[in-house]
Amino acid sequence: MSVAERSLIAQRWALGVSSRQIARELRRPYRTVHGHVEWLRQRPPQPRCRSVRQLSLAEREEISRGLVAGLGLRRIAVGLGRSASTVCREVARNGGRRRYRAAAAEGRA
Repeated sequence: MSVAERSLIAQRWALGVSSRQIARELRRPYRTVHGHVEWLRQRPPQPRCRSVRQLSLAEREEISRGLVAGLGLRRIAVGLGRSASTVCREVARNGGRRRYRAAAAEGRA
């Protein structure tokens, strides 16, 4: 089913049109349309939120600034209130001291 068809089903269903009528209008099997309507009836998914254990973009920016300033990983970690091993792993998995970029690291996270 195309995105346009799914959108049309959602619009027609919101107006109170039955699944059978929508299926006739789209010339689609009733079960296909009804399955999509059932999916629409479900509760909306919970918005994703980042765990407090993960580094934020602001923390990654601080790591990047600290590396440019020539600070050691332990000193950066103390400034962030994080473990030195957390900062060390973050830098190592994202290019090392010379190639670390906060935006790129955030995108990969």
